[in-house]
Amino acid sequence: MEPTPLDIAHATMSDAPDDDTARLRFYERIADAELYLLLEAEPVDDQINPQILDRNGEQYLLAFDRAQRLAEYAGDAAAYVALSGRNVAAMLEGQPFGIALNVDVAPSAILLPDTAVAWLRETLTHEAAEVEAKIESVLPPKGLPESLIEAIDAKLATATGMAANAWLVGVQYSGGGRGHLLAFVDAIPRAQDALVRAASEALTFSGIEAGAMDVGFFNHADPTVTKLMRVGLRFDLPQMETLQKTPRMPGSDPNDPPILK
Repeated sequence: MEPTPLDIAHATMSDAPDDDTARLRFYERIADAELYLLLEAEPVDDQINPQILDRNGEQYLLAFDRAQRLAEYAGDAAAYVALSGRNVAAMLEGQPFGIALNVDVAPSAILLPDTAVAWLRETLTHEAAEVEAKIESVLPPKGLPESLIEAIDAKLATATGMAANAWLVGVQYSGGGRGHLLAFVDAIPRAQDALVRAASEALTFSGIEAGAMDVGFFNHADPTVTKLMRVGLRFDLPQMETLQKTPRMPGSDPNDPPILK
């Protein structure tokens, strides 16, 4: 099996144990990954009963970043549910469980204690502040680390159909303030909160102060968009294909994680 994003991020973190950015990036990959959670039985009415691993008096839910890895650990007939890492963290709020990730089946095997899961959950629920400011001039982006550019690109690569594209620019605000702006063009209204969270997480998991970048939304007919296109760094978001009707799986709604039995 080819190394997964979690394998790569884990290896990078292991090779540089004092690198805070590498550690943050590993946790970001956990949040973004689809994890296969091993269950005692098939889900019933959005309630799940995960298998628990006991290690040295600590308890962990067993999760894998590939279905093949879960099958290698527990067998092809094992019951499981697929959830994003962020949903697993949300589901464990108030629960004394950590996450046993890829144990015995991958180089990224690691035991994350409940304190680490709580930190991840709190980091993911951080809300950006909303402010209003008038843009006076649009400038090329300067001075932002490559790690942030890569983080934004990785986040937006999963934001399928949420906007037409995005532009990273420098801005001068009326009143003298300066900064950077990630401007989304033709974002669908219900996706705006998710896009703000994605931008905020890109900053957080790059180890950069939250005030280093603002987020804005523009219609393609807005004259500002022409200025963005002249000087900005463009990010293309994947666009939606025709969706098939699929059964609703437990945890498919990020605001309504499944319930532990």
